Amino acid sequence: MPVLTAPSVTTIPALLAQRVREQPDDTAYTFVDYEADPAGVAESLTWSELHDRVRAVADKLAKLGSPGDRAVVLAPQGLDYIIGFLGAIEAGFIAVPLTMPQLRQHDERVTGAMKDSTPVAVLTTSAVVDDIRRYGQADPRQRAPKFLEVDTLDFESPARPAAPASLPKTAYLQYTSGSTRLPAGVVVTHKNVLVNIEELLADYYESYPDGAPEDTTIVSWLPFYHDMGLIVGVFIPITLGRPGVLMSPIAFMQKPARWMQQLGSHPRAFTAAPNFAFELAVKRTTDEDMAGKDLSTVAVMINGAERVHGTTVRRFNERFAAFGLPDSAMRPSYGLAEATVYVVASAGGRPPTSVRFDYEKLAAGHAERCDDDQSGAEQIGLGAPRSTTVRVVDPETCVENPAGKIGEVWLHGEHVAGGYYQNPELTRKHFAGQLAEPSQGTPKGPWLRTGDLGVMFDDELYIVGRIKDLLIVDGRNHYPDDIEGTVAEFTGGRVAAISVPDGASERLVVIAELKKQIDPSELETVKQQVTSAISMTHSVRLSEFVLVPPGSLPLTTSGKVRRAMSADMFRDDVFNRLDSAR
Repeated sequence: MPVLTAPSVTTIPALLAQRVREQPDDTAYTFVDYEADPAGVAESLTWSELHDRVRAVADKLAKLGSPGDRAVVLAPQGLDYIIGFLGAIEAGFIAVPLTMPQLRQHDERVTGAMKDSTPVAVLTTSAVVDDIRRYGQADPRQRAPKFLEVDTLDFESPARPAAPASLPKTAYLQYTSGSTRLPAGVVVTHKNVLVNIEELLADYYESYPDGAPEDTTIVSWLPFYHDMGLIVGVFIPITLGRPGVLMSPIAFMQKPARWMQQLGSHPRAFTAAPNFAFELAVKRTTDEDMAGKDLSTVAVMINGAERVHGTTVRRFNERFAAFGLPDSAMRPSYGLAEATVYVVASAGGRPPTSVRFDYEKLAAGHAERCDDDQSGAEQIGLGAPRSTTVRVVDPETCVENPAGKIGEVWLHGEHVAGGYYQNPELTRKHFAGQLAEPSQGTPKGPWLRTGDLGVMFDDELYIVGRIKDLLIVDGRNHYPDDIEGTVAEFTGGRVAAISVPDGASERLVVIAELKKQIDPSELETVKQQVTSAISMTHSVRLSEFVLVPPGSLPLTTSGKVRRAMSADMFRDDVFNRLDSAR
């Protein structure tokens, strides 16, 4: 099936309208609600039903503002979230998908995004509208937005709103929290979305001569406010014209087996998740959960949004091989919201590449394979850049690095977003990179400077860490992802490796959530094992090891550990330590 079947499709509303013309009665989305019933209650919409509801939202919004105004989507995961999001874009508004705050808790990230985007409307549902009204006064100096309850609109006799004379180039703002409390809205255009999805599908289906099979099903539990969840769960079904089977992140976390059951219940499944989800699926899916399920036709399982661990890849493939899962289904990937979402993925039709790099050489900025297959730092290959332009660059000199030398990953192409909303200084810093001596055929600029450290090795891209998170201890570079991976093997939970000033130098501190059930008397043994493993594997002395209960480490909206905030919490001595040492 071709990705975009008409050259006139240049906007998201036009793509949805094409879907309605070509297959009005086909199922668009099915949301499985596990809160109403632990067995799951499914609700579906056809493309024509979806379009009618989207136009009803657009008609209401047209009375509240003008094209180019912002409309925040602040609702629980479900069909109403998708309807509200697409309705805002249909009306010519700039949609702002945000995370639903936890009840009775104030979410500073939502407040910051509301203040930054100055919406005229908030799209929500009647079940939660009273809980989120307080976010309408993010800044008393601004006009308070109107709250529109999507589920109360009249969908039986939908309005036929006149389409805006012209849509703004910007489709939505993708807010990223990073490791700070100051969110930045990535300006994502209609073109960014359409180009990036075409690149994504071409790469993920490269081993399929005719592209995505006709019986493809998209399965996702990722939150719609997250870049990967939005593209996979909302946009890929529209682009392919294939059904999306969706659930909430909470439903997945309560019972990870639900994800695997849905993959085993639908043919040619396409899905995505961060590395931790694959680990949870291994640990918390029983043979009884998978009774009668067949994973042999699973086509694509994107493993992205965080570091991919070789142990996870092996454990996952071994666990589900008994149910027919191909070892080529998992596709380690790299992307970021500033590039819409997708950059590169491992090659199709074969298992991911695993390489162990000499840690001493890696710390010195070079990638060289270890002679011993059991030592060194294991890295999972993310494939060769195919559809996007990628360079590894010296961040100081802005000169391209040769293969094997670690540098900053720079990106160029039509999928790269336009910058950060109303933040020209941050936009110049990240989106206006210029190469000092571009090689033949390489543009001088502008380049997106990702802040990620990577290396090209055997024609594949490997990501080794973040520039701002690089640990410098005893005058040597250390990558926190590697250290955290080593520690997690002993503790089973999330880990933050940080450096703490110590006079004129820095010392290594590791804070780890202990998920494994052990006797309190065994805490000292775990600490000794971790200290020894870090010394042996990473050639660095662990100054202090802090064991904390699950849920102690601060996280970003996408579930990544906030290392900078963890360091602040350590310095302020606010962690509830499982050991008595201080």
